[in-house]
Amino acid sequence: MLFVCTGNLHRSPLAERLLKARLAASPGSILVSSAGTAATAGSLMDPVAASLLIGLGGDPSGALARRLTAALVDDSDLVLGAAAEHREAAVRLSPLRALQRAFTLREFARLLRPEDAAGATEPAERAAALVKGAAARRGGGRWADDDDVADPHGAAMPVAQQVAVRIAESVEQIAAAVLAPAPSHH
Repeated sequence: MLFVCTGNLHRSPLAERLLKARLAASPGSILVSSAGTAATAGSLMDPVAASLLIGLGGDPSGALARRLTAALVDDSDLVLGAAAEHREAAVRLSPLRALQRAFTLREFARLLRPEDAAGATEPAERAAALVKGAAARRGGGRWADDDDVADPHGAAMPVAQQVAVRIAESVEQIAAAVLAPAPSHH
């Protein structure tokens, strides 16, 4: 699972580290990473993003920026961009792999249906089923304006906090769907 933003300093590492924290209950099942379309490799996570992440229960330590490559996209079963431009960048790098498995973070959370993973018990297996279901649902071509998460880099704290909340909402939905087996209906 790969999160993508521009600099890999704020939005994508925040989403990555938050999801890692939420999935810690089932370690090793899903690999989560992040990258940036214009990242300077080795740059430290934005200090504002790092402090917001800590507040949300995540761990920013060791988060270093890296640039998005075709290989990273090829190795991912799910690519989640902070905004449409990041999803498009992943598709350009690896059209065959990314078309069915690249979404914006909020688009994926919106298209997510936990029941798509009914019957799957392993988190990785559940995630694969959720991606398939979301991709099938996307056919309608409706694009919500709300799907992009704006770049908070250099913005005032309230803006950065709002961005963190938007990311956290989507990450929580994804984590819950990946981890929680759907209740059985008898």
